[in-house]
Amino acid sequence: MKLRKVTAASAAVLALSLAATACGSDKKDDDASSSSSGGSGKVKIGIKFDQPGAGLKKPDGSFAGFDVDVARYVAKELGYQPNQIDFVETKSADRESALARGDVKFIVATYSITDARKAKVDFAGPYLLAHQDLLVKADSDISKGTDLNGKKLCSVTGSTSAQNVQKSIAPKANLREYSSYSECLSGLQSGAVDALTTDDDILAGYAAQDQYKGKFKLAGLKLSNENYGIGVKKGDTATVDKINKALEKMVSDGSWQKAVTANFGPANYKNEPAPKIGAIVK
Repeated sequence: MKLRKVTAASAAVLALSLAATACGSDKKDDDASSSSSGGSGKVKIGIKFDQPGAGLKKPDGSFAGFDVDVARYVAKELGYQPNQIDFVETKSADRESALARGDVKFIVATYSITDARKAKVDFAGPYLLAHQDLLVKADSDISKGTDLNGKKLCSVTGSTSAQNVQKSIAPKANLREYSSYSECLSGLQSGAVDALTTDDDILAGYAAQDQYKGKFKLAGLKLSNENYGIGVKKGDTATVDKINKALEKMVSDGSWQKAVTANFGPANYKNEPAPKIGAIVK
C-alpha cells in the first residue's frame, strides 16, 4: 500500500509538471505569433491620403487607389487580413522619418527610388514606372513640351516639376504655383492655366475622377522616369524579400494590371509594363 501511495503521488506530480510545461509552451507560441504580426496582430502601412487614383481617404473613411490596392495585396501575402491593416497618412517630407521611427512597417506612396533615399531606407520593387507628364484639356493643341512657351503651366508650391519643364524644355512657360493639385485642376478646367505637370499616374488619377472624366488628357511626353518602390526601414532585408515575392505574384496572377486599369483607366493612362524587381530605369 505504501508503494502504491508513493507511485500515485509521483504520477500526480508528473501530471502537474506536464500541464505546466504545456501551458508554458502555449504562451511561447502565442508570444511568437504576436511578435510576427507586429505585437498587436495589425500592420501599419504608410500611404498618401490626398492623391486620387493612387492613395485617397474617402469621405466615408474608406481608402482607394492603386497604391492602396498594392499595399493590400502585399499585406495579404505577408499574412494579414484586411481588418488587420491600419493605413497611416505619410506625407512626402516625413516618409524616411516614419520608417526610422517605426511608425509604419512599409510605405506605398508614389515613392520614387533615388540614390539619396536609398541611403536612408531600403526599397522593394519597383512596382510602377511612371513619368513626369502634362495634363491638358481634352481639346488642347499642346502635344509637345515646346508648345508650353508662352502658356501658363501649373504645379504645386515647392514642386520642381514645373521648374524642370521651364529649365529644360519651355523656357518661356509662365509658371503658376498653387497649394494643391486640386486647385491646379480647377484652374485648368476654368482656363486660368493651360497645363498641369507632375507624375503621369498622379495626373491620371485626378483626371479619372467622376467629375472630370473626358475633360482632360495626358500629353504623353515622358519627361522623366519615376521608379516607384515600397519603402522599408533600413536593414530590414527580410521584409524587402517578402514584399518582392508578393509583387512578383501580383504581376503574374493579373492583379497588378487589374489595379492599374481600375484606378487610371478612365483617363486613358498608357502605363508601362510592370517593371522587373530591382530594374531601375534611369
